[in-house]
Amino acid sequence: MRLAALLATAFVLMTPTLAAAECSWGASTDMTMSCADGTSWDSASQSCVPTATS
Repeated sequence: MRLAALLATAFVLMTPTLAAAECSWGASTDMTMSCADGTSWDSASQSCVPTATS
């Protein structure tokens, strides 16, 4: 009986952790970045930078 209660408690405590971990898989590939007019995304600085015009 004690082992069953321990396993049930472990399962209940781990369920939210596993659900949260699954939600973040592939998140970096699903995001798109949009910048204001006159700016473009610079992956090196991870920010919008003014677009150079000549």
